[in-house]
Amino acid sequence: MRRIFSGGPFEAKVGYCRAVVAGKWVHVSGTVCPADPATGQVPEGSAAQCAGALAVIETALAEAGAGFADVVRVTFMLPDAAEFEACWPILHAAFGAAPPAATMIECGLVAPQYRIEIEVTAWRPA
Repeated sequence: MRRIFSGGPFEAKVGYCRAVVAGKWVHVSGTVCPADPATGQVPEGSAAQCAGALAVIETALAEAGAGFADVVRVTFMLPDAAEFEACWPILHAAFGAAPPAATMIECGLVAPQYRIEIEVTAWRPA
């Protein structure tokens, strides 16, 4: 088993890692958009935050030897389901060629500035 860390502040505070590689499986933790290092601010809106979270996930998947085409399950968590539609074009660009099984949940997130959290499970091809 191998653990992948992104260096995000919550990993050390909470005690988790960005992803765990267990055999051919890659389990990526729920991921929010990181704050801009220069301003400390998270972008506004679910679409911008979706793109930021996917960038973090893509990096973790690559480090694990996988990519979006290898994702078999994705869970989207939003505090307001009405904000999900704005994310669809971004999600289609990432997953459209090889769509995974998906679930969208309306729920509270770790802090009110976050508008989407994304969790994925992938199957490594090699």
